[in-house]
Amino acid sequence: MQSLEAELERARALDVSELADAVETIGFECTRCGACCKSEADDPHTATVFPDEVRRLQEAAAAGESVGDTPSEGDAQDSVIGEDDTRDWRDVARPMPYGLVDGDEGPEGETFEWALQTDACGDCAFYREDDSGVGACSVHADRPLICETYPFSVDVGGTSQPMGEAVDAEGIVRAHECEGLGRDIDRADAESLAAALKERAVREVEEAIGVRDAYDPVSTDPGEVVVHDSEGAKRPDGSRTDD
Repeated sequence: MQSLEAELERARALDVSELADAVETIGFECTRCGACCKSEADDPHTATVFPDEVRRLQEAAAAGESVGDTPSEGDAQDSVIGEDDTRDWRDVARPMPYGLVDGDEGPEGETFEWALQTDACGDCAFYREDDSGVGACSVHADRPLICETYPFSVDVGGTSQPMGEAVDAEGIVRAHECEGLGRDIDRADAESLAAALKERAVREVEEAIGVRDAYDPVSTDPGEVVVHDSEGAKRPDGSRTDD
């Protein structure tokens, strides 16, 4: 397996035009079905979010911004971020469940990523549907890179293990299950998506390097969860364990 540094070098060397070629070849148009935002088979929605992306959503809330593109004027499409609303870390993100175990007092242990927060149904907390079932992200303008680039990912080897069928000759760009695949996409949109794909690939490896370098094992008490990200060990509320 190549080193993270070699993986980062490969990610930074990705050619956006070539990525766009692959995206354009397979084609994509969002149908607003919401499948990528909902729980599946009783498994809660899990979308990785970087620490700075969590803070960006918090800042949007603190500023009273109505962020996001909505498909209708219906009440169901109101932004989750209101004029007088405030959001703390736990309103935006939760510990990624992978690596945690069920203890007597709930999930416990250590994990290495944050996931977007979910609602009581296990769907992304920022997903909304109108009366006709058309879905939208209520924080669309500030959505994480993983959401911006779905249903595509880039495999640069090493720690990146994206699922899905490879759609370019070298198997770098991969497409994941989505009913919007195969639809026409214009070149400008393909290039925009490709640029976001490259940024995500770079950010994922940089985060992995940061987690590796900042990792310091901690002892967890029953019912306690610790998330190790590139900024250090944190509690579920986003506060550092060494504070």
